[in-house]
Amino acid sequence: MKIADFLKKEWVIDELKGTDKNSILRELAEVLVKPCEVSSVEELVQILIEREKLGSTGIGDGIAIPHGRMKRLKNFLISFGRSLKGVDFDSIDGKPSQIFFLVMSPENSAVENLKLLGRIVTLLKDSSFKRRLMEASSSNEIFQIIIEEDEKY
Repeated sequence: MKIADFLKKEWVIDELKGTDKNSILRELAEVLVKPCEVSSVEELVQILIEREKLGSTGIGDGIAIPHGRMKRLKNFLISFGRSLKGVDFDSIDGKPSQIFFLVMSPENSAVENLKLLGRIVTLLKDSSFKRRLMEASSSNEIFQIIIEEDEKY
């Protein structure tokens, strides 16, 4: 299962403008409204907020992987965002998050969902990969870095 199968270049945001968790979720979700076939960004944000109530998806070390499930979704969809300043995302280490992978999953995909989230975490354990994402000068460059790294595993 490859990240590249579910992430498109136009769903990569090189500089998130949000300054809090909800505004970051909104920005990451906006690019997925059409592919998720929902009528508004609020529908996606509500799914993500409900998931956040179970526990923050800010996993620490500057990383957050917000995710949610949808009944009518047939495939996984991923958006990516970067905040150079960092945003308080209620991370387990208390530090701001800068790197965000948002994953929308089909409702009955628990095993595949865990595999995909695990793959993202595995890639992000590589400090040189994270550094390259933070140093990239454009969304196109970020997309290429993600695709290259995804091919290694």
